[in-house]
Amino acid sequence: CRQKTCMMKKSCDDIILGIFSWACALILILSICLIIGFLVVKGYNALNVQLVFSDTNPVDALLLKQQVFDGLFPAIAGTVLLVCLSMIFAAPLGLCTGIFMAEYASAGVRQFFSLIFDILAGLPSIVVGLFGFSVTVFMHHYLSAKIFPCILIASLSLCFLVLPYIIRTTQIALETVPLPVRLTGPCLGAGKLENIMLVLIPSSMPGILSGIILAIGRCAEDTAVIMLTGAVASAGIPDSVFSGFEALPFYIYNIAAEYSDPGQLAKGYGAALILLIICACLFFVSHVIRAKFADQTGYKG
Repeated sequence: CRQKTCMMKKSCDDIILGIFSWACALILILSICLIIGFLVVKGYNALNVQLVFSDTNPVDALLLKQQVFDGLFPAIAGTVLLVCLSMIFAAPLGLCTGIFMAEYASAGVRQFFSLIFDILAGLPSIVVGLFGFSVTVFMHHYLSAKIFPCILIASLSLCFLVLPYIIRTTQIALETVPLPVRLTGPCLGAGKLENIMLVLIPSSMPGILSGIILAIGRCAEDTAVIMLTGAVASAGIPDSVFSGFEALPFYIYNIAAEYSDPGQLAKGYGAALILLIICACLFFVSHVIRAKFADQTGYKG
């Protein structure tokens, strides 16, 4: 009788937990649909070629033969350049650190640095932006070469911001490789480094790519860091890494704070939609790459 009562209580708890989980998922999905629907309704009419290129010929703008003054093309180009430069710095360092944490670090070292990386992952972006701005001020005053806020400082600051995500996802992806797969290399006579490079990394690539794509999305949408380290309204396409730049998040923030008529605000909604489309494309590409690696390795980690 007691066993039957316990089973009935457990079943009731499972039902309550299931209802709560489905309710939370439904609220989340509805919230996302509401936000996206609001952006579509407000910004759909503003989406056109003129919003991106203004009165400039799109071909001339894409070939950098003519500058775009009143369109989103410089902001889109600045966002892409910023993300690419940030990932050039962050991806190799994050991958190497994640491999060290998973395969070489002792238990004490792993526990200590895991705490540090978790703290860094929760660091507000405005703090990282202030740090980058302080470094810029220090370099400007104490170095012979005068350094101003620029896309290089912004990308390095974003690298520092997203590095914990890449490190932790790489570490977890490597640590969750199944034991039979992990032992494949040593059983065939491979050394530790060969096993990591030829077996573990290919097997955990879907998880590693998830961290990289998450970092790319964070770089593309962050406003606080770039606002303090180099984003400038009407800066145009940067001609070097030491130039100011435009970016979609800063453009959206600037329009929302200083618009003078409904037309300008509609452009801000259109820019938000474009940024959302860019992020959606990145996530779609990541899903395709993950699926490809999962099919090749047979491991869904």
